[in-house]
Amino acid sequence: MLNLEDYIPQLGKSVFMQSSSIMGGGVSVFGDAWYVDADNGSDDSNGQTPSTAFATISKAYESATTNNNDVIFLSNAGSHTLTEMLTISKSRIAFVGADFATRTYGQGSRINMGVTLAATDVFAVKNTGVRNSFSGIKFSSSNTLTENVGTFGEGGEYTVFDSCEFYNSGKQASDTHAELVLNGDSAQFNNCTIGSLATAVTGDKVRPAVLLTKATVAAGKVSRDVLFNNCRFWKNAGGTTTAMIKGGATDVERVMEFKDCIFMANSLGSAPAVAIDVATLTVGQIITTGSTCSIGCTKTSTAVGVFNCTPTYVATATIGIQST
Repeated sequence: MLNLEDYIPQLGKSVFMQSSSIMGGGVSVFGDAWYVDADNGSDDSNGQTPSTAFATISKAYESATTNNNDVIFLSNAGSHTLTEMLTISKSRIAFVGADFATRTYGQGSRINMGVTLAATDVFAVKNTGVRNSFSGIKFSSSNTLTENVGTFGEGGEYTVFDSCEFYNSGKQASDTHAELVLNGDSAQFNNCTIGSLATAVTGDKVRPAVLLTKATVAAGKVSRDVLFNNCRFWKNAGGTTTAMIKGGATDVERVMEFKDCIFMANSLGSAPAVAIDVATLTVGQIITTGSTCSIGCTKTSTAVGVFNCTPTYVATATIGIQST
């Protein structure tokens, strides 16, 4: 028998659940539990057990109650395909991938969007709710729609992403398209991977992993007090202009911290001039802490308002640290 406490160790056991087993359908949470199985489920079911799971995330979200601490469990078999943008405006809902592992990338529970036709499909997923969380999910998109600007649009408050991957194979020849468009207040990312080392940026374009341009997700939304902890930012750069993070002078308010993070450019591609490409910051600061480093980039950043608080490592033959 598998206990949910052991199944998702990163979510905070004492707060998240009372007791129970995920096998056999009985999961006790403080709100309601909803199940989604894209392969075997049906939206005509009640969605309250694995054997009566819904087929779509949209149906589970529609059934969930805001501020009720509901949990939506996603099966890890196959892909949960979206035919239109999933707009999340309800609050205090946990989206959990049933992958039975804490993966940094390659999660079995995948939310995917292909090419759509509606101009309203700006993202695959858009979140503006308060204290929502996403755990163990891969968000991916191949949408080439003109109006589409990213896989995930984050504009909520106190959102937590734990062990999630963000990938976008579309619109590689762009300066304004990204895996993650971040306008969230106090968003926290733990053990996440954003971008790709495989899919190449076309031409000398910025094509960031994270786009910070304020009010892109929704009017008045801006990145504020954001933490990236133990995250990876990947790019197969098309030229020196490509960057992992892109923003303007007022796109970060107060602070954005990168703790123990890696900015990596595939050595088979170009070497980005900087990993963090922002204008002189006027209303906030970006800081790198812990063991944050950039690999395959000429510099992490040269912008005023970006501060390096990481230790200095000296290259020596005896300990094998390579100079940069």
